[in-house]
Amino acid sequence: MPQILLNARNLMAGNNTALFAVPWLGMLTSLLGNLSLLSYFAKKKEKEAMVVQTLGVVSTYVVIVQLALAETMPLPYFLATSVVVVSGVVLNFLNYFGLLNAGIWRFWEDFITVGGLAVLPQIMWSTFVPYIPNSILPGATAFVIAVLAVTMARSGKLSEEGVKFIGGISGWTATLLFMWMPISQMWTNYLNPENMKGLSAFSILLAMIGNGLLLPRALLVRDFMWFTGSTWATLFYGYGNIACLRFLNIISNEFFLAATVGLVSWIGVTLWRDSVIHGYKSPLDSIHNLVSGSQR
Repeated sequence: MPQILLNARNLMAGNNTALFAVPWLGMLTSLLGNLSLLSYFAKKKEKEAMVVQTLGVVSTYVVIVQLALAETMPLPYFLATSVVVVSGVVLNFLNYFGLLNAGIWRFWEDFITVGGLAVLPQIMWSTFVPYIPNSILPGATAFVIAVLAVTMARSGKLSEEGVKFIGGISGWTATLLFMWMPISQMWTNYLNPENMKGLSAFSILLAMIGNGLLLPRALLVRDFMWFTGSTWATLFYGYGNIACLRFLNIISNEFFLAATVGLVSWIGVTLWRDSVIHGYKSPLDSIHNLVSGSQR
């Protein structure tokens, strides 16, 4: 919300340049990641996680609208994104409440699998243009591979393990899309440090807190993908950007210190409480159990 308000003030003041501090590619990856994770949690009936991802979709889409108004995001990309977002949110909630045809839901799952696999390498490549040649080859190649994989899975030409692997790809591509956002943001910070004044420190702090609050649940249910994405967003998008803001003297020492102490304390308490619940001797046993997937 603070970032949205800051963007709104800059738009009303005619200071569209300030919105270049928010990379549209980074926001797009975050938006698509949130949308795909919404599908993941809707299928698992994780109501609280669904609410968090829905809020993420809505708030990120508002920023996308602001970037389009500031003409920092090309209009065709914005229109295509809008169609996918509205359709995705409606389909996910219809499926959660049992109002969606199974065939339509399978089509949506295939769509986000193919879309995620195609969009991820293309956005990763495009982030570093013009330092590398502008090309659609990464996305086009991944799209062809994804379509072939999904088609083979649906036609029964893959083993049971292969079908299960394809079915799990959408969750991981969603997580990787979500994880790419902080990289895109930090790359923008590196290229244009003067534009970081257009970032809201409180929005970044809220993002760090929001993702951090998901860590205990992800750890408790032993969802490695969920834990990985939330940890990455907490440390790199949240704390990483706060560190950048402090390095450039945009925020105070007190703000940075409070964020640091709060983050370290929360992670420590999360690991400690999980180890107590499961009867482990060390908090690090929780991480070992999460990674290995075995109960000790």
